[in-house]
Amino acid sequence: MSRFLHTMVRITDPEASRRFYEALGFSFTRDLDIVRNGELEATNYFYSLGGAENVLELTYNHDGRTYDLGTAYGHIAIGVDDLDGTLAQLAEQGIEPERPPYSVREGGSRLCFVRDPNDYRIELIEL
Repeated sequence: MSRFLHTMVRITDPEASRRFYEALGFSFTRDLDIVRNGELEATNYFYSLGGAENVLELTYNHDGRTYDLGTAYGHIAIGVDDLDGTLAQLAEQGIEPERPPYSVREGGSRLCFVRDPNDYRIELIEL
């Protein structure tokens, strides 16, 4: 039997990422330092969403490296009860959608995308 545990993305600014994901409704759960040969190599930050614990792992490498956004990465999808209300709350924190909400097909759910501080796309889908 298998079950989904979490998604991990690498970040360059833990505080900016924390503000962004908490604005989306994630709650910070814990952090975990990775120490190799006595040196702090990385810190993993875990976030929960609703009743799902530790579903997002943000990894910060302390060596100052940067990353290119991978061309195979698509997005993380988050369901929201009120898309317009969610976007209004995000706008108060300077987070704007890529474009106004839309539906992929007639009668389908409304959705839009925002980007986190590292340019990862996050899909917001109205439930």
